[in-house]
Amino acid sequence: MESVNLKVSNAPFVRSKDSIESVMYNVAIALAPATVMSVYLFGMKALVLTTVSILSCIAFEWLMDKARNKPNSCLDGSALVTGLLLALNVPANLPLWMVIVGSFIAIVATKHVFGGLGYNVFNPALVARVFLLISFPAAMTSWPMPVPFSLDMMVDMETGASPLGILKTDGVQAALASLSLMDGFYGTMTGSLGETSALALLAGAAWLWYKKYITMYIPLTIIGSVFLFTGLFYLIDPTTYASPVFHMVTGGLILGAFFMATDMVTSPLSIRGQLLFGLGCGLLTAVIRLWGGYPEGISFAILIMNSFVPLIDRWDLNDRKAQQNKKPETK
Repeated sequence: MESVNLKVSNAPFVRSKDSIESVMYNVAIALAPATVMSVYLFGMKALVLTTVSILSCIAFEWLMDKARNKPNSCLDGSALVTGLLLALNVPANLPLWMVIVGSFIAIVATKHVFGGLGYNVFNPALVARVFLLISFPAAMTSWPMPVPFSLDMMVDMETGASPLGILKTDGVQAALASLSLMDGFYGTMTGSLGETSALALLAGAAWLWYKKYITMYIPLTIIGSVFLFTGLFYLIDPTTYASPVFHMVTGGLILGAFFMATDMVTSPLSIRGQLLFGLGCGLLTAVIRLWGGYPEGISFAILIMNSFVPLIDRWDLNDRKAQQNKKPETK
C-alpha cells in the first residue's frame, strides 16, 4: 500500500455555528459606537467618508470576485468591516478619491492578491492606512478639530495637530495642555475618526468579547506592554516622556488592540502565540511612539507582527510536538 504523507497543521479543529456573515456583521455592530461618535464629532464629512469607504470596498470585492470567477462574496460582511476600519483610520477631511485608493489597496492589493478572505497575511485596512500615510503624508496628518453636529459638507474644518503629534514635536507640557485625559477618553480631540473616543471603542470591544469572537489575550497584552514600557520611561524622566495613561487614551491604541490585532486570519492561534504576538505589538508601538519618526506606531507594529504569525504558529506547533516526545511512555 502506498504511503501518504499528511501535513498536520495547528489546532483548533472545531466546527462553529457562526458563519462568516454572522461574525462580520457582529464586528460591524461592535464598530457602530465609534462610527456614530465620529459622525457626531465631525459631522456629515465623516458620514460621507465612511459611506464612500464601505461602498468602494464592496465594489472592489465584487469586481475581484468577477475577475477571479469566484462566488460573489461582496455582501458577506468582510468588505463592510474593511471599509469601516479604513474609514476609522483616516481623518474626516481626507479627500474621497484617496479613500477609494485606500479601498483598492485593502481589497485588491492586500486581500485578493493573497487569495481572498482567510488567506491574506496582513490586515487589509492597516495596509491601506500605512500606504495612504506614506503616499499622502500631508493629507493623512491634517487633523480636523471636532465640530459636533456639523451638517455642512462645504465648511472648511479647522485643523490641528493630534495629541501624539504635539508630544512628538513640542514635548510633554504642550501635549498635556492640548487636552485633558478625560477628553481623550470621551473623544473630544483631534485624530482619525476611530482614534477619538476610547469609551466608544471599549463598548464595541465588550460586545465582541461577549459574543466570544475575541479573547482578551492579545488586546490586554498590547495595552499592558505599552503601559509598562511607557510607564518605565515616565518614571525615569516625566519631563520628557508622557504618562502611560496619556498613551492609553490617545492615538489608535484601543482601535488597533481590540479590532485589528485580533483579526482571526492574521493573528496566532494558540494562547501563548497570542501573548507573544501582543507583546511584540505593544513593545514596537511604544518604541515607535517614544523614539520613532512617526507619532503613532500601532499600525506599523501590528503589520510587522502579522509577518511573524506563520513563524509563531510553526514554532508553537513544533515546540508542542517536542514536549510530547519528551514525555515518558506510561504503561
